[in-house]
Amino acid sequence: MLDTLEKLVDYVRKLGVDYCDARFERRETLQISTANGSIRAISRNVRSGVSVRTFLNGHWGYASSTELSWETLKSAAEKAVKIAKSFKNERKIDLNPIVVEKKYKPPIKIDPREIDLKEKIDLLLELDKAQRKADNRIVNSNVRYRELYTNYMLVNSKGSKIEWTEIRIGIVAVPVSFEAGKMQSSYFVKSGTRGYELIKEVDPNVEGEKVAKEAVELLSAEKPPGGYLTVIVDPDIAGLLAHEVMGHASEADEIVKKRSFLTGIVGEKVGSELVTMVDDGTIPGAHGTIPFDSEGTPSSRTVIIENGVYKGYMHNLETAAMMNVKPTGNGRAQDYNRRVWVRMTNTFFEKGDWSLEEIISETKEGLLAMKALEGMEDPVGGGFEARALKGYIIKKGERKALVRSFTLTGKALDILKTVDAVSKDFELQGGYCGKGEEDFVPVSTGGPYMRAKILIGGG
Repeated sequence: MLDTLEKLVDYVRKLGVDYCDARFERRETLQISTANGSIRAISRNVRSGVSVRTFLNGHWGYASSTELSWETLKSAAEKAVKIAKSFKNERKIDLNPIVVEKKYKPPIKIDPREIDLKEKIDLLLELDKAQRKADNRIVNSNVRYRELYTNYMLVNSKGSKIEWTEIRIGIVAVPVSFEAGKMQSSYFVKSGTRGYELIKEVDPNVEGEKVAKEAVELLSAEKPPGGYLTVIVDPDIAGLLAHEVMGHASEADEIVKKRSFLTGIVGEKVGSELVTMVDDGTIPGAHGTIPFDSEGTPSSRTVIIENGVYKGYMHNLETAAMMNVKPTGNGRAQDYNRRVWVRMTNTFFEKGDWSLEEIISETKEGLLAMKALEGMEDPVGGGFEARALKGYIIKKGERKALVRSFTLTGKALDILKTVDAVSKDFELQGGYCGKGEEDFVPVSTGGPYMRAKILIGGG
């Protein structure tokens, strides 16, 4: 297939474009779900296709095909050229991709495709059973498993020729508790760019019992306090702040369109000196890790905020050329049938020097917020809004009553400027992120425990 892509790019170059690339993808997916002790669904899917992109006078032309014959691919390439030539206004943009010629295989220990389906199902059913066994107030138990094996090949007109593989795997458990008219839930998630060894690290009885008891404990949780409080956010919620507000607003395609509240802010102080924020697609095993982006740019570590000072943006080939900087490896597409946007990989705040116990003991009165449920994307206004599953009231340096779900809101920069404690505890949580409400790509978010001033709304 790599030879076909080279032939295709050579053909497109002769049609008079400034730049072109062709990318092949083959995706193998297995998904299994259980509910209340029974198998709910098992699905296998294999998809493959080729994306052809052309760039002329500052404009892109896209076309794709699932039919991989030469005549069909040639027709798709001609369509992409025609689209690029259809734009009347010309823009002077010279793309400068990093030329790479490489084959990459992920350093996994156990290929999940070599594990028998029965072994996977048995583990899920054991995790499912452990939730209901933990307490008779668990009325619904759910488990989901997913593995994704993707092979990529990419050739561009500047000389890159790359072949790489990405493997992602994950498991999720969601118990629901009920008592006296009250219903609560919790969740356990483990995922990453690893092999089946990640799943073998999960003790289904331990994790099932733990997450079930958490759902049961929330039945008796108190109503959360409200107002402008001293709040310690856990790595999950810190990650939402990094991703949903600061991250999306740091994607350079929003910057060049001046649709981000961070436009023109490089060099300015945006947080306390304890705040450093990074997007890093090179972290071994993290869910958002990629060896190359969808344009063939090697993944990299991009410092967005350093000791409170805003440093720069994430880029694809086009935005890097427009802003005269190097591409950062953040040009990502959901698949061969979608366009490339500037997208995050693993986005997080760097850890600090405090332990969580030290932060709590140094907090006279406040709230410990834990386990994110959802967050709002606001790259234009810079507003932060997230919902936490639970929290603990802190009084005189001690963790007190458990409280149920509540919202955290405020302006992101206002929150970051009040950060006065950052833990050395650090976690990343894997998931998927859309650009707006579509074009989903795998990412990780996270960071340390952080203490700041945040507005809290009741549950």
